[in-house]
Amino acid sequence: MYVILVYDISEKRVGKACKLCRRYLNWVQNSVFEGEITDAKLARLRHAFGELMEGKEDSVLIYKLRTESAVDREVMGIEKLPTDNLF
Repeated sequence: MYVILVYDISEKRVGKACKLCRRYLNWVQNSVFEGEITDAKLARLRHAFGELMEGKEDSVLIYKLRTESAVDREVMGIEKLPTDNLF
């Protein structure tokens, strides 16, 4: 499946959250990641966030899509990490 993950994490934990997401997804913008991921890897990512987060301070949003083609993505301004030049 294709996911878009957005987090709002306290500054104390934001570095760990970024490193965690980079293991599973592609960085798009500050606190925004996206990419293909298996159900098992998503479960591991969710579990790791559960251990990292403080429930009364932090939040994570995960948008699940069947495929990347289901996303109509528009970038205005400079794209921070263009994904079309990876290879």
